[in-house]
Amino acid sequence: MRRRLDSDVTLEFNLTGVHQQLFRVQAFADLAGVTVRALHHYDRLGLLRPKRTRAGYRLYGLRDLERLEQIVALKFLGLPLRDGRPLSDVLRAQRRALEETRHRLDRAIDAIADAERSLQSGQALDPAIVRRIITIIDMQDNRDAMRKYHSDEGWAEIERRRRETADPRQAAEEGTRKWLALFKDVEAALGEDPEGANAQALLDRWDALVFEFTRGNAEVAKGAARAWNDRANWPAHMKRLAEPFSDRRIWAFIERVRECRRLTVDG
Repeated sequence: MRRRLDSDVTLEFNLTGVHQQLFRVQAFADLAGVTVRALHHYDRLGLLRPKRTRAGYRLYGLRDLERLEQIVALKFLGLPLRDGRPLSDVLRAQRRALEETRHRLDRAIDAIADAERSLQSGQALDPAIVRRIITIIDMQDNRDAMRKYHSDEGWAEIERRRRETADPRQAAEEGTRKWLALFKDVEAALGEDPEGANAQALLDRWDALVFEFTRGNAEVAKGAARAWNDRANWPAHMKRLAEPFSDRRIWAFIERVRECRRLTVDG
């Protein structure tokens, strides 16, 4: 066994016939083209855990270099570093997300091209085309704004459902109509007994609409809750969409109804 612990040069071990080359942190950083600070950061995050000498010095091997290359690739692509899936799975999910984005952009480009052709032919611009362009762009903006609130698992589930829905825009509008109707009915019932049959029925409708969106997926539910709690930081056009659902009296009433139900079950 040959060792040189007084510098950042390599250390070589030959144990049970297996040759392994190890590097102190500075030598490994130079080899990988990253900073020592970055290696310490990845170590703290638990992403790249090197071996340690008895004195506590970090020792990196070639397998660590392979892992570091994956980390750098994830960072370059803007993907979460803490994702526990194999890199191939992460890249596949990212490719599908980019393909979905490309599909939406193609639709927007087609709509704009239709508008251009109408204008070039001397025709008045069809309002339906304008609405189509605005809808596509708004949907993209909304999705971009919502993505940060969801885990990869939760967003992948939302994307899967979107792909399986024939008309996502129509489905979203239908969901909005149901919530607006429910909020109107809850507002009308604010003075009622939260233990009463009508209040309890309103809670059932509320929970049914929540389930319609989350479908029991905990990650989707957590992301939706994070998004709603941060609505003060939403883009202006999304804040306007949320205004009809911001009446605190309605939320407080539903919580009272839920608490009455919980006490009844516990009692």
